[in-house]
Amino acid sequence: MTTEPGRLRTLRNYIGGEFRDAADGRTTEVVDPTTGEAYATAALSGAADVDAAMAAAEAAFPAWRDLIPGERQKVLLKVADAIEERAEELIAAESKNTGKPLALVRSEEIPPMVDQIRFFAGAARMLEGRSAGEYMEGLTSIVRREPIGVCAQVAPWNYPMMMAVWKFAPALAAGNTVVIKPSDTTPASTVLLGEIIGGVLESLGHSKGVFNVVCGDRDTGRLMVEHHTPAMASITGSVRAGMQVAETASKDLKRVHLELGGKAPVVVFEDAEIAKAVEEISVAGYFNAGQDCTAATRVLVHESIHDEFVTALAKAAADTKTGLPDDEDVLYGPLNNANQLKQVSGFIERLPAHAKIEAGGHRVGEKGYFYAPTVVSGLKQDDEIIQHEVFGPVITVQSFTDEEQAVNHANGVEYALASSVWTKDHARAMRMSKKLDFGCVWINTHIPLVAEMPHGGFKKSGYGKDLSAYGFEDYTRVKHVMTSIDG
Repeated sequence: MTTEPGRLRTLRNYIGGEFRDAADGRTTEVVDPTTGEAYATAALSGAADVDAAMAAAEAAFPAWRDLIPGERQKVLLKVADAIEERAEELIAAESKNTGKPLALVRSEEIPPMVDQIRFFAGAARMLEGRSAGEYMEGLTSIVRREPIGVCAQVAPWNYPMMMAVWKFAPALAAGNTVVIKPSDTTPASTVLLGEIIGGVLESLGHSKGVFNVVCGDRDTGRLMVEHHTPAMASITGSVRAGMQVAETASKDLKRVHLELGGKAPVVVFEDAEIAKAVEEISVAGYFNAGQDCTAATRVLVHESIHDEFVTALAKAAADTKTGLPDDEDVLYGPLNNANQLKQVSGFIERLPAHAKIEAGGHRVGEKGYFYAPTVVSGLKQDDEIIQHEVFGPVITVQSFTDEEQAVNHANGVEYALASSVWTKDHARAMRMSKKLDFGCVWINTHIPLVAEMPHGGFKKSGYGKDLSAYGFEDYTRVKHVMTSIDG
């Protein structure tokens, strides 16, 4: 990653421990979302670059696979330490990537990233199968858990650094090698991670080809997924992208790990603490400009408190600030790119006549991709904005009459990633947690994640888990070994 005086920063691929331009010299501009202007160029990788990265990862795999788990643990622990040591560089790169507030990247992203890497460093030493046993006379069976091989990973633009961690940490811990592609709009922090991880690998005497970064666009990602070398393809992205990856991977039966969209229902019952619910839901809905698959953006409120809740939520939206990364008073920065601004604006412009904008509903400023904290009420279950992911700072509110209707409305979308229930009634909370068809159900909170617990959805939100022992196991394969004990 270099910058020449008076020129745009240059972001190169990181392959086999070396920074490289795209083989054919192509580049793409990288735009600062706070200004809408280019601040860097990144390699636009083609087939030759993907071939080179896959070859580096494939060559590094046997030695990395055969390391005892404790040695892989040492690498990941040193990576976590190095991220802490170079945190300010990563914060600056991520903020430039995304426009996120510097203070929030520092407090809300770096610490969880480091913790997650350290969690998977420990998990590296838990690669175990079931205990040996005799299930046929004279024969003992053993189950081995083994790494899969080279993993092709595609990370999204909403959390470029953290989602890279969610992918490479369990993969490396399990003994796989990695080729990861950041989004074409947010490559800077991932390229820097390549430098950091490569340096750690070299310092401990391991091949730097264990971790490779390939910059590029959707075509680059497609080339990675269809390449013959990877045994697994992992993507965090849209439902459409996930379907394309699954279709492409099916041609040679690659394993697929998909974390896709969300449309989280937030079910608020009449006995909920309204002030607490409004405060936490507004933060969970607007954090990261609502660009989060688990964002609290689809609120269902009992009819008896609907009007009071909407009034309080609209006030919370009016009190929420968006702005530049160095402003410590802002909750979120701009939307990531011009296309995303167009998408969010389009949802508001196409609202049906029965909908009411209670707050926001407009772009902020003429420079960059900022959008106001927005609340929309008066919506029906089949409205476009209820059924489809907005991925912006827009919270919708619907009313419900009873528990059955709340469940039907909550489950009545094609996504099934996350949800929350707000009530003082423990029995009701337990019933709802059973009935809600989502991979996560929070009770009287929304959006906290911990490394020890799984994250992943059902239906069109994808399959496979991130984080936790379940996420770790997704990067392994199971082998049965049977041996005669009669000599």
